[in-house]
Amino acid sequence: MKKRHSLIILGTRGIPAAHGGFETFAEHLALFLAARGWHVVVYCQANVAAVTRRVTVDMWHGVERRHVSVAGSGPRATLEFDWHSIRDATTIPGVCLVLGYNSAVFLTYPRLLGRRILTNMDGIEWRRRKWGLAARAWLWANEWIAAWVSHRLVADHPVIADHLATRRPRAAIATIPYGGNPVTNETDAHVRALGLEPGRYLVCIARIEPDNNILTIVEAFSRRARGAKLVVVGNLCDDNPYHDRIREAASVEVVFAGAIYDKEALASLRHHARAYLHGHTVGGTNPSLVEALWAGNAVIAHDNPYNRWTAGEAGCFFADADGCDRLIDRALTDHAMVARLGQAARDLAASRFDWTDILGAYEREALRLMPGNVAAPIAVIEPAAGQAMGRRVRETL
Repeated sequence: MKKRHSLIILGTRGIPAAHGGFETFAEHLALFLAARGWHVVVYCQANVAAVTRRVTVDMWHGVERRHVSVAGSGPRATLEFDWHSIRDATTIPGVCLVLGYNSAVFLTYPRLLGRRILTNMDGIEWRRRKWGLAARAWLWANEWIAAWVSHRLVADHPVIADHLATRRPRAAIATIPYGGNPVTNETDAHVRALGLEPGRYLVCIARIEPDNNILTIVEAFSRRARGAKLVVVGNLCDDNPYHDRIREAASVEVVFAGAIYDKEALASLRHHARAYLHGHTVGGTNPSLVEALWAGNAVIAHDNPYNRWTAGEAGCFFADADGCDRLIDRALTDHAMVARLGQAARDLAASRFDWTDILGAYEREALRLMPGNVAAPIAVIEPAAGQAMGRRVRETL
């Protein structure tokens, strides 16, 4: 009987996805490979009051889930989860796919045991303004450790690949972006439940942090009456000074919808939006931006190499609140521009961010790390970082 290939997915909170991009990716990849005959293991974090049994196992749509219990919550519990997951993974045969490098120091253990490791290096986490000096030092060190302990690195964006090439030779790096599916949800029930009119609102979906320019977007939108709404999807905390400034800057036309994890509700919000606002400045191929492209959204994005490559011809770009203000005004009045950018978004999504191509590339990378396998790697997208960054839509338009 032919031996099944095995992939062990580490570094997420678990599946089914309910938290973020890595969890969504892990769910897609696990189901894709399980359907192709792989033995797939996904580690899932279980926060409990007291640990009575460290690891429990169940099956979910043909995927083995190993639930690791940790007491409490927060960063310490996450590190504990990562350590126990990695230790347990060394008892299972297969290639380890690690999503993120925040606890890469623990990967020295399976590497010393001869395990094969493929790591998606995520964004350049230590550059994020939200972290203090100690956290940045920890992340910087773990980025270097992950780069050298892993057998192969995956960058989800050409700029990330360029950065990783300062740590490892390019031959060790594959560029594979994030994926998505077409958004065809036409129900407007979720939209109207928020008091919104289809086509008469802009949407911004992001963690509400300084790196993501939510304050800039809210200030720009709130400078005058728009006759439309801005919907901000993300958690606002009562004890966060940055969040307080955002609330103070918001006009009555800004709707703070809170965090929404329901996939149908998010698809509906994107599908019926006039345009999508994206302020991210750090990271690679952002999942929320990719999903906006699949929804056919015209994109108004912060002007940086990450967003220019991802949004391409579907985007117009701002550097500050003044530029954002002008592009918001243009998006609400120029029907031809919105239609043109929306079609460009769908075309770009289909050509660059299709899950089937992306998951197939990960399968090839995992196969390449199987003992005795010398299959050539496949990178879905790997142009030079300075190429194909998209067309600049100047504020004078």
